[in-house]
Amino acid sequence: MHLVKTMAYVGEQPWHGLGNQLSPRQPIEVWAKQAGMDWSVESSEVRFVAGNSSNLGSIHAFPEQRVLYRSDTKAPLSVVSSRYQVVQPREILDFYKDLTEAGGFELETAGVLKDGKKLWALARTGQSVALKGKDTVKGYLLLATACDGTLATTAQFTSVRVVCNNTLQVALGDSAGAIKVPHRSQFDAQAVKRQLGIAISSWDGFMVRMHALSERKVSDTVAEMFFRRVLTYPSGGPNMQMQATNDRAIKAAQSLYAGKGMGATLASASSTAWGLVNSITEYVDHRRQSRSDDHRRDAAWFGAGAALKQKAWDEAMKLIA
Repeated sequence: MHLVKTMAYVGEQPWHGLGNQLSPRQPIEVWAKQAGMDWSVESSEVRFVAGNSSNLGSIHAFPEQRVLYRSDTKAPLSVVSSRYQVVQPREILDFYKDLTEAGGFELETAGVLKDGKKLWALARTGQSVALKGKDTVKGYLLLATACDGTLATTAQFTSVRVVCNNTLQVALGDSAGAIKVPHRSQFDAQAVKRQLGIAISSWDGFMVRMHALSERKVSDTVAEMFFRRVLTYPSGGPNMQMQATNDRAIKAAQSLYAGKGMGATLASASSTAWGLVNSITEYVDHRRQSRSDDHRRDAAWFGAGAALKQKAWDEAMKLIA
Protein backbone atom coordinates (compact mmCIF):
# COMPACT_ATOMS: atom_id res chain seq x y z
CA MET A 1 0.00 0.00 0.00
CA HIS A 2 1.30 3.44 -0.92
CA LEU A 3 1.51 5.96 1.89
CA VAL A 4 1.64 8.80 -0.63
CA LYS A 5 -2.05 9.62 -0.86
CA THR A 6 -1.67 12.67 -3.06
CA MET A 7 1.25 14.55 -4.51
CA ALA A 8 2.21 16.92 -7.31
CA TYR A 9 5.50 17.40 -9.15
CA VAL A 10 7.20 19.20 -12.02
CA GLY A 11 9.87 17.70 -14.27
CA GLU A 12 10.78 14.02 -14.04
CA GLN A 13 8.32 11.55 -12.55
CA PRO A 14 9.18 10.98 -8.88
CA TRP A 15 10.53 7.88 -7.18
CA HIS A 16 7.34 5.80 -7.05
CA GLY A 17 5.63 6.75 -10.32
CA LEU A 18 2.70 8.44 -8.56
CA GLY A 19 1.50 12.01 -8.54
CA ASN A 20 0.00 14.78 -10.67
CA GLN A 21 2.46 16.38 -13.11
CA LEU A 22 2.39 20.18 -13.27
CA SER A 23 3.98 22.55 -15.74
CA PRO A 24 6.67 24.74 -14.12
CA ARG A 25 5.96 27.84 -12.01
CA GLN A 26 2.34 27.14 -11.14
CA PRO A 27 0.72 29.36 -8.48
CA ILE A 28 0.51 28.05 -4.91
CA GLU A 29 -3.27 27.55 -5.29
CA VAL A 30 -2.70 25.00 -8.07
CA TRP A 31 -0.04 23.23 -6.03
CA ALA A 32 -2.40 23.01 -3.04
CA LYS A 33 -5.13 21.36 -5.11
CA GLN A 34 -2.94 18.99 -7.12
CA ALA A 35 -0.78 17.96 -4.16
CA GLY A 36 -3.87 17.16 -2.08
CA MET A 37 -3.08 19.92 0.41
CA ASP A 38 -6.23 22.04 -0.08
CA TRP A 39 -7.72 21.24 3.33
CA SER A 40 -7.04 22.34 6.88
CA VAL A 41 -6.38 20.66 10.21
CA GLU A 42 -9.33 21.11 12.58
CA SER A 43 -9.31 20.52 16.33
CA SER A 44 -11.90 19.25 18.79
CA GLU A 45 -11.83 18.29 22.46
CA VAL A 46 -11.59 14.62 23.42
CA ARG A 47 -14.81 13.10 24.78
CA PHE A 48 -15.40 9.68 26.29
CA VAL A 49 -18.33 7.65 27.56
CA ALA A 50 -18.11 6.61 31.23
CA GLY A 51 -19.82 3.28 31.91
CA ASN A 52 -19.58 -0.42 31.15
CA SER A 53 -20.69 -2.27 28.02
CA SER A 54 -24.15 -3.07 29.38
CA ASN A 55 -24.79 0.31 30.91
CA LEU A 56 -23.68 3.29 28.83
CA GLY A 57 -22.99 6.21 31.09
CA SER A 58 -22.59 9.92 30.59
CA ILE A 59 -20.29 11.68 28.13
CA HIS A 60 -17.31 13.48 29.65
CA ALA A 61 -14.65 15.80 28.18
CA PHE A 62 -10.90 15.45 28.64
CA PRO A 63 -9.69 19.06 28.25
CA GLU A 64 -5.95 18.31 28.37
CA GLN A 65 -6.13 16.51 24.99
CA ARG A 66 -7.54 17.39 21.59
CA VAL A 67 -8.35 15.42 18.44
CA LEU A 68 -6.93 16.75 15.18
CA TYR A 69 -8.90 15.87 12.04
CA ARG A 70 -9.12 16.79 8.36
CA SER A 71 -11.61 19.49 7.42
CA ASP A 72 -12.55 17.75 4.15
CA THR A 73 -13.01 14.09 5.10
CA LYS A 74 -13.33 14.52 8.90
CA ALA A 75 -10.79 11.65 9.14
CA PRO A 76 -8.93 11.70 12.49
CA LEU A 77 -5.20 12.48 12.34
CA SER A 78 -4.05 12.21 15.97
CA VAL A 79 -4.73 13.00 19.61
CA VAL A 80 -2.44 15.74 20.92
CA SER A 81 -1.97 17.90 23.98
CA SER A 82 -4.02 21.09 24.22
CA ARG A 83 -0.72 23.01 23.92
CA TYR A 84 0.10 21.44 20.52
CA GLN A 85 0.64 24.09 17.82
CA VAL A 86 -0.77 22.99 14.46
CA VAL A 87 0.97 23.82 11.16
CA GLN A 88 -1.58 23.87 8.34
CA PRO A 89 -0.96 22.22 4.92
CA ARG A 90 -1.27 25.59 3.22
CA GLU A 91 1.44 27.04 5.50
CA ILE A 92 3.90 24.49 4.08
CA LEU A 93 3.28 25.72 0.54
CA ASP A 94 2.99 29.41 1.48
CA PHE A 95 6.45 29.14 3.07
CA TYR A 96 7.87 28.97 -0.47
CA LYS A 97 5.76 31.74 -2.01
CA ASP A 98 8.24 34.62 -1.69
CA LEU A 99 11.16 32.24 -2.24
CA THR A 100 9.79 31.16 -5.62
CA GLU A 101 8.60 34.64 -6.64
CA ALA A 102 11.74 36.57 -5.72
CA GLY A 103 14.37 34.13 -4.47
CA GLY A 104 14.95 31.99 -7.54
CA PHE A 105 13.58 28.83 -5.89
CA GLU A 106 11.30 26.46 -7.81
CA LEU A 107 8.87 24.01 -6.21
CA GLU A 108 9.51 20.51 -7.52
CA THR A 109 7.43 18.13 -5.39
CA ALA A 110 4.84 18.46 -2.63
CA GLY A 111 2.49 15.98 -1.07
CA VAL A 112 0.76 14.18 1.75
CA LEU A 113 1.82 11.01 3.56
CA LYS A 114 -0.19 8.74 5.87
CA ASP A 115 -3.64 10.22 5.14
CA GLY A 116 -2.41 13.72 6.00
CA LYS A 117 -0.41 12.94 9.12
CA LYS A 118 2.76 14.10 7.37
CA LEU A 119 3.15 16.88 4.78
CA TRP A 120 6.13 18.05 2.76
CA ALA A 121 7.29 20.27 -0.10
CA LEU A 122 10.66 20.27 -1.84
CA ALA A 123 12.03 23.21 -3.85
CA ARG A 124 15.16 23.56 -5.95
CA THR A 125 17.34 26.42 -4.67
CA GLY A 126 19.22 27.03 -7.92
CA GLN A 127 22.53 25.98 -6.37
CA SER A 128 24.46 23.14 -7.98
CA VAL A 129 27.93 21.71 -8.37
CA ALA A 130 29.49 19.57 -11.10
CA LEU A 131 32.12 17.11 -9.90
CA LYS A 132 34.55 15.48 -12.32
CA GLY A 133 32.94 13.16 -14.85
CA LYS A 134 29.85 15.41 -15.11
CA ASP A 135 28.52 14.26 -11.75
CA THR A 136 26.00 16.98 -10.93
CA VAL A 137 24.57 17.61 -7.46
CA LYS A 138 21.76 20.14 -6.97
CA GLY A 139 20.67 22.00 -3.85
CA TYR A 140 17.10 21.80 -2.50
CA LEU A 141 15.12 23.08 0.47
CA LEU A 142 12.78 20.58 2.12
CA LEU A 143 10.03 21.73 4.48
CA ALA A 144 8.01 19.08 6.28
CA THR A 145 5.72 18.74 9.27
CA ALA A 146 3.58 16.12 10.97
CA CYS A 147 0.19 16.20 12.67
CA ASP A 148 0.90 13.15 14.84
CA GLY A 149 3.89 14.31 16.87
CA THR A 150 6.42 12.19 14.94
CA LEU A 151 8.22 15.15 13.35
CA ALA A 152 8.93 18.71 14.38
CA THR A 153 8.31 21.20 11.59
CA THR A 154 11.65 20.88 9.80
CA ALA A 155 13.28 23.05 7.15
CA GLN A 156 16.49 21.53 5.83
CA PHE A 157 18.83 21.99 2.93
CA THR A 158 19.13 18.75 0.98
CA SER A 159 21.34 17.74 -1.93
CA VAL A 160 20.13 15.55 -4.78
CA ARG A 161 22.65 13.74 -6.97
CA VAL A 162 21.10 13.92 -10.45
CA VAL A 163 22.42 10.63 -11.84
CA CYS A 164 20.70 8.54 -9.15
CA ASN A 165 18.29 10.84 -7.23
CA ASN A 166 20.19 10.08 -4.00
CA THR A 167 19.43 12.59 -1.25
CA LEU A 168 21.76 13.81 1.47
CA GLN A 169 21.13 16.47 4.09
CA VAL A 170 23.43 19.45 3.74
CA ALA A 171 24.84 19.83 7.24
CA LEU A 172 28.27 20.78 8.49
CA GLY A 173 28.94 19.43 11.94
CA ASP A 174 26.71 21.94 13.70
CA SER A 175 23.69 20.87 11.58
CA ALA A 176 23.40 24.40 10.25
CA GLY A 177 21.52 23.04 7.24
CA ALA A 178 18.39 22.23 9.28
CA ILE A 179 15.99 24.28 11.41
CA LYS A 180 13.51 22.40 13.65
CA VAL A 181 10.46 24.00 15.27
CA PRO A 182 8.80 21.77 17.90
CA HIS A 183 5.01 21.72 17.92
CA ARG A 184 4.91 23.29 21.38
CA SER A 185 6.14 26.48 19.68
CA GLN A 186 4.37 28.65 17.12
CA PHE A 187 5.73 28.14 13.59
CA ASP A 188 7.10 31.51 12.45
CA ALA A 189 7.92 31.15 8.75
CA GLN A 190 9.85 34.42 8.50
CA ALA A 191 11.98 33.62 11.54
CA VAL A 192 12.83 30.22 10.03
CA LYS A 193 13.79 31.87 6.74
CA ARG A 194 16.06 34.30 8.58
CA GLN A 195 17.80 31.35 10.23
CA LEU A 196 18.09 29.55 6.90
CA GLY A 197 19.50 32.69 5.34
CA ILE A 198 22.39 32.47 7.77
CA ALA A 199 22.76 28.77 6.98
CA ILE A 200 22.62 29.07 3.19
CA SER A 201 26.39 29.51 3.12
CA SER A 202 26.54 25.89 4.32
CA TRP A 203 26.17 24.89 0.65
CA ASP A 204 29.58 26.42 -0.13
CA GLY A 205 31.26 24.38 2.60
CA PHE A 206 29.33 21.27 1.55
CA MET A 207 30.51 21.78 -2.05
CA VAL A 208 34.15 21.97 -0.94
CA ARG A 209 33.74 18.71 0.98
CA MET A 210 32.06 16.97 -1.99
CA HIS A 211 35.00 17.94 -4.20
CA ALA A 212 37.46 16.67 -1.58
CA LEU A 213 35.61 13.32 -1.29
CA SER A 214 35.61 12.90 -5.08
CA GLU A 215 39.41 13.45 -5.14
CA ARG A 216 40.12 11.06 -2.25
CA LYS A 217 41.04 7.63 -3.66
CA VAL A 218 40.45 4.72 -1.27
CA SER A 219 41.80 1.17 -1.17
CA ASP A 220 39.64 -1.96 -0.90
CA THR A 221 40.73 -2.29 2.74
CA VAL A 222 39.67 1.25 3.60
CA ALA A 223 36.34 0.69 1.80
CA GLU A 224 35.72 -2.52 3.75
CA MET A 225 36.43 -0.76 7.07
CA PHE A 226 34.14 2.13 6.06
CA PHE A 227 31.17 -0.16 5.39
CA ARG A 228 31.71 -2.05 8.63
CA ARG A 229 31.82 1.14 10.69
CA VAL A 230 28.72 2.60 9.05
CA LEU A 231 26.64 -0.57 9.03
CA THR A 232 27.34 -1.78 12.58
CA TYR A 233 24.67 -0.92 15.13
CA PRO A 234 24.21 -1.07 18.90
CA SER A 235 22.15 -4.22 19.53
CA GLY A 236 21.10 -3.84 23.14
CA GLY A 237 22.66 -5.68 26.02
CA PRO A 238 24.28 -4.03 29.04
CA ASN A 239 24.51 -0.28 28.44
CA MET A 240 23.93 -0.79 24.68
CA GLN A 241 27.54 -1.95 24.34
CA MET A 242 26.86 -5.01 22.18
CA GLN A 243 27.30 -4.43 18.43
CA ALA A 244 25.58 -6.08 15.48
CA THR A 245 26.93 -5.95 11.93
CA ASN A 246 24.39 -5.93 9.12
CA ASP A 247 26.19 -8.26 6.72
CA ARG A 248 23.38 -8.21 4.15
CA ALA A 249 23.50 -4.40 4.02
CA ILE A 250 27.30 -4.42 3.75
CA LYS A 251 27.14 -6.84 0.82
CA ALA A 252 24.49 -4.69 -0.91
CA ALA A 253 26.43 -1.43 -0.39
CA GLN A 254 29.70 -3.01 -1.54
CA SER A 255 28.00 -4.19 -4.73
CA LEU A 256 26.70 -0.69 -5.41
CA TYR A 257 30.13 0.79 -4.73
CA ALA A 258 31.87 -1.75 -6.98
CA GLY A 259 29.89 -0.66 -10.05
CA LYS A 260 26.27 -1.72 -9.67
CA GLY A 261 25.20 1.64 -8.25
CA MET A 262 23.86 4.47 -10.42
CA GLY A 263 26.82 6.71 -11.20
CA ALA A 264 29.26 4.38 -9.43
CA THR A 265 31.56 4.23 -12.47
CA LEU A 266 31.82 8.02 -12.89
CA ALA A 267 35.31 9.44 -12.31
CA SER A 268 34.07 11.26 -9.21
CA ALA A 269 32.84 8.04 -7.55
CA SER A 270 34.96 5.14 -8.80
CA SER A 271 37.27 4.01 -5.95
CA THR A 272 36.72 7.30 -4.09
CA ALA A 273 35.29 8.41 -0.76
CA TRP A 274 32.45 10.12 -2.68
CA GLY A 275 31.62 6.71 -4.15
CA LEU A 276 31.52 5.25 -0.63
CA VAL A 277 29.03 7.89 0.53
CA ASN A 278 26.81 7.42 -2.52
CA SER A 279 26.72 3.64 -2.14
CA ILE A 280 25.17 4.19 1.30
CA THR A 281 22.77 6.91 0.11
CA GLU A 282 21.60 4.74 -2.79
CA TYR A 283 21.16 1.76 -0.47
CA VAL A 284 19.08 3.87 1.96
CA ASP A 285 17.05 5.76 -0.67
CA HIS A 286 16.38 2.96 -3.16
CA ARG A 287 17.45 -0.52 -1.98
CA ARG A 288 16.92 -0.84 1.75
CA GLN A 289 14.20 -3.30 2.74
CA SER A 290 10.97 -1.55 3.66
CA ARG A 291 7.24 -2.15 3.75
CA SER A 292 6.86 0.15 0.73
CA ASP A 293 8.78 2.69 -1.33
CA ASP A 294 7.04 5.42 0.62
CA HIS A 295 8.01 4.05 4.04
CA ARG A 296 11.56 3.98 2.66
CA ARG A 297 11.39 7.63 1.56
CA ASP A 298 9.93 8.66 4.91
CA ALA A 299 12.83 6.94 6.70
CA ALA A 300 15.40 8.30 4.22
CA TRP A 301 14.34 11.89 4.85
CA PHE A 302 13.31 11.87 8.49
CA GLY A 303 14.09 8.58 10.23
CA ALA A 304 16.61 5.76 10.55
CA GLY A 305 17.70 6.07 6.93
CA ALA A 306 18.58 9.75 7.36
CA ALA A 307 20.63 8.87 10.45
CA LEU A 308 22.47 6.16 8.50
CA LYS A 309 23.35 8.59 5.70
CA GLN A 310 24.61 11.11 8.26
CA LYS A 311 26.78 8.39 9.80
CA ALA A 312 28.23 7.62 6.35
CA TRP A 313 28.97 11.32 5.78
CA ASP A 314 30.67 11.63 9.19
CA GLU A 315 32.83 8.55 8.50
CA ALA A 316 33.76 9.91 5.06
CA MET A 317 34.79 13.21 6.63
CA LYS A 318 37.42 11.29 8.63
CA LEU A 319 38.97 10.15 5.34
CA ILE A 320 39.64 13.73 4.21
CA ALA A 321 40.52 15.21 7.60
